[in-house]
Amino acid sequence: MLISNAYAQAAGATDPTGGLMGILPLILMFVVLWFLMIRPQMKRAKEHKSMVEALSKGDEVVTQGGIAGRIAELGDNFLHIEVAPNTNVLVQKQAIATVLPKGTLKSL
Repeated sequence: MLISNAYAQAAGATDPTGGLMGILPLILMFVVLWFLMIRPQMKRAKEHKSMVEALSKGDEVVTQGGIAGRIAELGDNFLHIEVAPNTNVLVQKQAIATVLPKGTLKSL
């Protein structure tokens, strides 16, 4: 025939630490990734959430888009920011990047 017969060969001796040593680099990479990326991001998100919950009327804020103003009205998900006299902008609460110290915006 044209196809030769294939016979099973005896398995070679296996290394007892082969499985652990193969997965150890993956575990090490996950630990490094956790401490360098995931953990700081979770901490930053927690701080931002507490900042957004502490917003009140009259706070001076800067949005993620760079708009600075004073909070005129506060709702559940949205707030009105006064950017100039008689000029309000409606933004989501999550769009607030920072809260400025009182008196930072003198022109309003």
